Amino acid sequence: DEEFDELCFEFGLELDEITSEKDIISKEKGEEKAKGASDTVLYKIDVPANRYDLLCLEGLVRGLQVFKERISLPKYEKIIPAQGEGQKLIITGETVQVRPHAVAAVLRNITFTKDRYDSFIDLQEKLHQNICRRRALVAIGTHDLDTISGPFTYTAKAPSEIKFKPLNQSQEYTASQMMDLYRTDSHLRHYLHLIENKPLYPVIYDSNGVVLSMPPIINGDHSKISVNTRNVFIECTGTDITKAKIVLDIIVTMFSEYCEKPFTVEAAEVVYPNGKTHIYPELAYRTEKVKPELINKKIGISETPSSLAKLLTRMCLKSHVTGNGNSLEVEIPPTRADVIHACDIVEDAAIAYGYNNIQMTTPKTYTIANQLPINKLTELLRLDLAAAGFTEALTFALCSQEDIADKLGMDISATNAVRIANPKTAEFQVARTTLLPGLLKTIAANRKMPLPLKLFEISDIVVKDPSTDVGARNYRHFCAVYYNKSPGFEIIHGLLDRVMQLLEVPPNEENGYTIKAAEGSAFFPGRCAEIFAKGQSIGKLGVLHPDVITKFELTMPCSALEINIEPFV
Repeated sequence: DEEFDELCFEFGLELDEITSEKDIISKEKGEEKAKGASDTVLYKIDVPANRYDLLCLEGLVRGLQVFKERISLPKYEKIIPAQGEGQKLIITGETVQVRPHAVAAVLRNITFTKDRYDSFIDLQEKLHQNICRRRALVAIGTHDLDTISGPFTYTAKAPSEIKFKPLNQSQEYTASQMMDLYRTDSHLRHYLHLIENKPLYPVIYDSNGVVLSMPPIINGDHSKISVNTRNVFIECTGTDITKAKIVLDIIVTMFSEYCEKPFTVEAAEVVYPNGKTHIYPELAYRTEKVKPELINKKIGISETPSSLAKLLTRMCLKSHVTGNGNSLEVEIPPTRADVIHACDIVEDAAIAYGYNNIQMTTPKTYTIANQLPINKLTELLRLDLAAAGFTEALTFALCSQEDIADKLGMDISATNAVRIANPKTAEFQVARTTLLPGLLKTIAANRKMPLPLKLFEISDIVVKDPSTDVGARNYRHFCAVYYNKSPGFEIIHGLLDRVMQLLEVPPNEENGYTIKAAEGSAFFPGRCAEIFAKGQSIGKLGVLHPDVITKFELTMPCSALEINIEPFV
């Protein structure tokens, strides 16, 4: 186990835990439920999200063996059948509205065992969850070719016109009935929304009108594969052609090793609505040129070009030195869709070299980090405000338009608020322009707590500012509220005096702070004051208006203070 853990780490993976079905069930549901579960040891391995070629046992073992230099990387080949003998997938124009793209391939004379078959199904599921974005971008269908006959047609029809027996069901349903059937299915209900509201549903037929599948929901029962299947027809439909090609490449490269001629795939022809044709899978190999100096410099090592080529070859990127040793030619196989840029090649070289083998050096640049002055001031104030008996709250930076406008008796246009273009919920429509609503909502959620409630928050607010490059500006505000049976204006005023005392701002007009009577839409008339310091207005304090209190679903009087602390930095 230790050796395997070490090997995973060297290969850039993480052996998450060593467990068994029994352990997992007993952890989640208790020992009773775990009785009779299997004791077989299971390795849970964390695979980076970009390495689709390691998502099944076949790919992982192949990758590790190439890494250990036990085997050399296989060359994946596509076999183009003689004219008129290959499989054809014809795409009709109706699919454009729903899922316009489709690719296909055939695995000939494949030999499944129970484990291989399970792995084959499992890989499809894993791909569906990540690169296929829960089947939204791509949906995979695998069929027993001996039960169907080509050419196949990928089209879209009205739900009432589609009728077939879905996988593992005993009778035929129309597409509309299927939607109702699977609405309660724990697994399939998550995919219904992808086509539910479309006028036409995508569907694939063979030449006899047998339904292969209704992507992205379910395959037909007629063409289902089993352990005894010898020829597998694979189709991937989707809204993103690049992802569909990658998914098809991964599936055929992973499982072509079980074909009679290992690592060969039979190509299929896809005919587009405009009459053009294309052969899939692409299984495209490409070469990239990389300078050895670049790799050495980026990683911080000094290896010879030939040893770098060897490192990359161990990572399934077949490489050799070209020119007079000043360049590496790297072959990117179809399994490595994640290699997009030279940096990806450098990363693989670093993994093969071993992160732990890179010498630690002192950085060439000498810098001393410091806290931002505004954050330092915020930290100091927070401690003293807590010491003054107030409790700190942290509230959301986004809120609804009502919170900062209607509920405080203001018009939304006067708030100068930054809006979210496509808010997911009504609660998060704008960035807050004041901290007060957040604290009032916090009090509303804690009305059961013993009185008085004394809360404060020091956080950023956001307002529009056309003079900045992003069109908005943040200000660090301090807000405090006191909620009790009596308004407690004197307590909030006392807190202001304490804050000014801490900031060493004297209570006078010349170089200190003053408060002057003012009116504010959120405050009770005659119970509101504006605070001036450093020659500018920095905020307001006062007793909140009864309307504001009822709009926030509160029942007691409340006084509040909100100032901008940036002038004191």
